[in-house]
Amino acid sequence: MSGGDFKDMFAAAVRGDVELVRFHLERGVDPDYVHPELQSTALVTSILAGQDAVARELLGHGADPTLVSELDETTPVAAARAAGLTALEAHLVELGARPAAGAPPAGPAPRGRGDRRAAWWPAWLSGSSRAPDADR
Repeated sequence: MSGGDFKDMFAAAVRGDVELVRFHLERGVDPDYVHPELQSTALVTSILAGQDAVARELLGHGADPTLVSELDETTPVAAARAAGLTALEAHLVELGARPAAGAPPAGPAPRGRGDRRAAWWPAWLSGSSRAPDADR
């Protein structure tokens, strides 16, 4: 990396800050870099967070639409289906990702306690110093 900060980009991807994500990508951050603590890619994590625009920015900068996120063993297509991002799911398939097996795409994923990221989501990604479930 020359001038970019992966962790800052990763957190921006989760928050939906497309401009900051673009800033880091343009400074050399690898869009396929796997977060060392979370063992997840920015693409899958941003998709699970419902950040369609960020996912498309990452893809536009060369993110691999087939790369599996090891923590949750999720592909970008499976993440898009889980998040209810059907147009993004179709775009990923157009880019060469394998279509998801099974039922047709589901509607929007439930948020809150049903959120797939809740079990491992660190507070620093959301910009909060509290634990993700502290207010529940």
